[in-house]
Amino acid sequence: MPAHLSSPVVSAAPAAPAVAFPGPTQSVLRRRSVGMLSTFPPRLCGLATFAGALSDALERSALTVVRVAVDDVRTPAIGVDARLMNGRRSSVLGAAEVLSDCDVAIVQHEFGIFGGRDGDEVIELLDALTIPSIVVLHSVPAAPTDHQRRVLEAVCDAASQVVVMTFAAGDRLLSSYDVDPTPVVMVPHGATLPDRSDPPPHPSLGTGPLHLLTWGLLGRGKGIEHVVTALAELRDVRPRVRYTVAGATHPNVFASEGNRYRDSLMRRSWALGVAGSVDFDDRYRDVPALMRFVASCSAVVLPYDSRDQATSGVLVDAIAAGRPVVATAFPHAIEMLSDGAGIVVPHRDPAALAAAVRSLVDDPALLHEMSSRAQALAPDLSWDAVGARYVDLCAGLLSTAVGTVS
Repeated sequence: MPAHLSSPVVSAAPAAPAVAFPGPTQSVLRRRSVGMLSTFPPRLCGLATFAGALSDALERSALTVVRVAVDDVRTPAIGVDARLMNGRRSSVLGAAEVLSDCDVAIVQHEFGIFGGRDGDEVIELLDALTIPSIVVLHSVPAAPTDHQRRVLEAVCDAASQVVVMTFAAGDRLLSSYDVDPTPVVMVPHGATLPDRSDPPPHPSLGTGPLHLLTWGLLGRGKGIEHVVTALAELRDVRPRVRYTVAGATHPNVFASEGNRYRDSLMRRSWALGVAGSVDFDDRYRDVPALMRFVASCSAVVLPYDSRDQATSGVLVDAIAAGRPVVATAFPHAIEMLSDGAGIVVPHRDPAALAAAVRSLVDDPALLHEMSSRAQALAPDLSWDAVGARYVDLCAGLLSTAVGTVS
């Protein structure tokens, strides 16, 4: 184990920026159109949620957004302008034509979204565009296959601008892939800020039991079993620590194995004698209700098994809600929590999780300080702030293309 993870509770070291952060554009855009290619709601995936929220933010910035959905026959997108049907070359080229009728195209990229081997159909689409394009990378694999590497390098080569959402992802992209660094910029993942005029259901940092929350679609690799085990080490704490696991099983996981993972977590909580402290909540909440719910907890726990996760929308949402975070040492957590908004612990280590939670119980001032640090970060993570960054990028590309932004 690396030396910096040898302690059961470790604070994150700051990550050194390797890519530029776009600054404000002085020019003002008139009404322009942006084509957004992605999955869209009601599909249950982070990409769809991201694209929907970013599209709404761009429209609030007076841009017209043309939504082109990478369609899913199980949950077809609603309220979109066009659809891309994977595996059909005519549809790929047709989507490129629709996007090219806009001023700028924004393409959300994730492996497993587009057709072809490792989603390589998107390369032909990007090459067919006749307008500037921004590709948003939702993942940068640390150990790609040779073909995945070639696909990602070709995607970046075809784009006018490449957006990563963390400096860690930018570092990985530039150090491990043959990619021109010039068009690579970092724009953070956006989040919906809770309505501060709408108080949470109960005081989140007052007296009473510490309330921990993990939320999102469930599946193996989330590491929730380690938190349940950690609670068994905290049975002496009074009042007892409460833990809510909010979210249904991921649809793809449910299709292959049903609720097996969720059921295993319940059995573990009973076997360890902590079932009375763990609440499994699969109720659907819209975004405002979810953010109120997040704001009502004492701290968010992200115990992910993956050491490869360079971007986490749930982490950004937790910070935006002003909640302290206890997270395993995946790259995005190390980066975002370096300023004191949370605690980073080793992977798959219930003792480290228990020690981190105990430190919050024993030192309420630490909990309040972490909450204050998170709240200080929140404004720059709002969807309107992030949308403004994309408006700047669009303006810069149009300025380069025509010599001036009218």
